[in-house]
Amino acid sequence: GPNGAGKTTAIRILTTLLLLRSGYAYVPYASLESVIEENKDLYYAALRKTQATLNQALAGPRPEQLAAAEADVAAAEAVLRNLEADVAMIHDPQPAPLIDARPKDAKWIWRCHIDVATPQRAVWQFLRPFVVRYDAAICSLPKFAQRLPIPQFLVYPSIDPLSDKNRELTPEEISRTVEGLGVPLDKPILLQVSRFDWFKDPVGVVEAYRMVKKSHDCRLVLAGGTATDDPEGAEVLLAVQKAAGIDPDVHLLVLPPTANLEINALQRAATIVFQKSTREGFGLTVAEALWKGKPVIGGQTGGIMVQIIPGMTGYTVNSAEGAAFYAKRLLNNPNLIATIGRQAKEYARERFLITRHLQDYLGLMVHLCR
Repeated sequence: GPNGAGKTTAIRILTTLLLLRSGYAYVPYASLESVIEENKDLYYAALRKTQATLNQALAGPRPEQLAAAEADVAAAEAVLRNLEADVAMIHDPQPAPLIDARPKDAKWIWRCHIDVATPQRAVWQFLRPFVVRYDAAICSLPKFAQRLPIPQFLVYPSIDPLSDKNRELTPEEISRTVEGLGVPLDKPILLQVSRFDWFKDPVGVVEAYRMVKKSHDCRLVLAGGTATDDPEGAEVLLAVQKAAGIDPDVHLLVLPPTANLEINALQRAATIVFQKSTREGFGLTVAEALWKGKPVIGGQTGGIMVQIIPGMTGYTVNSAEGAAFYAKRLLNNPNLIATIGRQAKEYARERFLITRHLQDYLGLMVHLCR
């Protein structure tokens, strides 16, 4: 799922504890995992084929492609038809046609994590008839939503504070991990964690670092990878390498998707975190940095703007010059870094942890089932 196994497990545990504390003597829990696991070859093959078909449709949708996408989910539906659940949540566009498998009395919710406000017309015409059959829809930001004849709810995504990416680390763990990546801890670190994508503006981050470097001795770390479905990833990485040149204080780390502990240590070792996106979904890397008590300088786009409160948890910018200006302001004032860091952590605690996410989901389920 999109939220990871650790977060899913934690939400289950918290849900069970809340129900038990509310007076339930017995709390049955039905998981679809064993059923899907027993049929995983069929299930995942169908969903992968559907996603591939929809990706082709995004490039230039044709009626036969859209019809093929609809047919491809039939195998996945066969896995789900005999399942019983009071509430089911289906994530993102690819499996949306699974609504055909909904039992008669169940409540099904479509959870959309991406921006569908201005989709390609043919793709949305294909998806909309499925989406409107759900009992409700959830979006991550108001601006990401479509006008629909079903109830829509706003639920921010969240981070798991107990996962390897976000759990507390000892100073020894941080130094050992970061230095093991070839990054010395002898000067302030400016960090951006993101895949190498034009929309993350890594070249703009290098430009901002160059401006800061003129007055402050610091390091820049760009850590991430390239998406498997992004053919431009290698091109972007090459452009960043060219912009970085031979500066020994610029570190480009191409990390695997499993490098959660390494990302955690880098974020905790950083002095300032950038997320200088020019286009973004929700951007939970911001919440990850806030949770670690770091001021974040981010682009004025997407979910970054609800995570960064200017002057309180960081600053939003729309240029390399703006990013450099605020980075220098922070480096000139260590007390400001500490103050914003404390505020950032508390803001993340209140808004972007799985405990708040669980509360939102439970409230929605109660509303739909009453």
